[in-house]
Amino acid sequence: MTQTIKDAEKNHWVYRMPESWQPYLQLARYDRPIGYWLLALPGWIALAFASLSFPLNKWTDLKWAALILIGAIAMRGAGCTYNDIVDRDLDARVERTALRPIPAGTISLKQAWIWLGVQCFIGLMVLLCLPRLAQIISLCAIPLVAAYPFMKRITWWPQVWLGLTFNWAALVAYAAKMRELNSDIGLLYAGLIFWTIGYDTIYACQDIEDDAFVGIKSTARRFGKHVKLGVGASYGIFAIIIIYLTFNASEIYITPSEWYIMPAWVLPLFLLPFLIHLFWQTVQLDAKNNESSLKLFKSNWLAAIFLIGGIICLQLKTRSAYIPEFTPPKIETLTPM
Repeated sequence: MTQTIKDAEKNHWVYRMPESWQPYLQLARYDRPIGYWLLALPGWIALAFASLSFPLNKWTDLKWAALILIGAIAMRGAGCTYNDIVDRDLDARVERTALRPIPAGTISLKQAWIWLGVQCFIGLMVLLCLPRLAQIISLCAIPLVAAYPFMKRITWWPQVWLGLTFNWAALVAYAAKMRELNSDIGLLYAGLIFWTIGYDTIYACQDIEDDAFVGIKSTARRFGKHVKLGVGASYGIFAIIIIYLTFNASEIYITPSEWYIMPAWVLPLFLLPFLIHLFWQTVQLDAKNNESSLKLFKSNWLAAIFLIGGIICLQLKTRSAYIPEFTPPKIETLTPM
């Protein structure tokens, strides 16, 4: 019988599927959906930010959002499968990961490679639905994904590499909507990397002792007794970048001939739920409490929803209170007598 992995959701639909399917679904981490949400949500955040420069297009933006989610589910599963293939010996020596399908022997190495190919094919189908620039950017993520499993062996900062990888959807989504990349999306991407450093450090707090035993490096171990300060600083940098980008978008696009300039002091109010959530995570963090660390890590999907909701509300506010461009009165032409 397939066993529930330690940090998985025990009542998840994966464990109601046929037993022969369960190791494959576990390998793709479908029983831990927070992973694919944290992969997809940066793309949704980028779409929301793009809407501050270019108006929301309900159906087109929904199409990009759906493709980003499907691609995130497929490629997160592929990435985790590849990660487990590479880390199979290390996983067998860590309590939290020892029951993963490959070290537990519920799936063979050959079966894992085949399953990896299936998931990559689904990702390819999503790729073909994207504009050319977004396709090129998507393909550029492959070296990041391939190198990530080795980062924990060679650097104390594997969370930085994870941030580079996990937030790539922001670049893809922005390119799909805007057909370009610019400094704003570059800065947003940098901010998202710091967000990832923060939440994945919280996640790594669960494994500090096991990681030390087998020689795995992480920011949780690097920060040591200052882990709360490290997480707070990472979240703080992300918050500053988000606030700056919001101020930078104080001149909001409405239509080709209409703009609304919102008072600068109003803009951060739309971000308050998001900012408060990051602060709450930092205050609540207890590196010695594994259960609390896991809950705080998983709560980051809500932080992202707060951020997306704040940006959308900001745009809706501008639509209801814009200053229209001055239109000169019509001059009637006199007809000759």
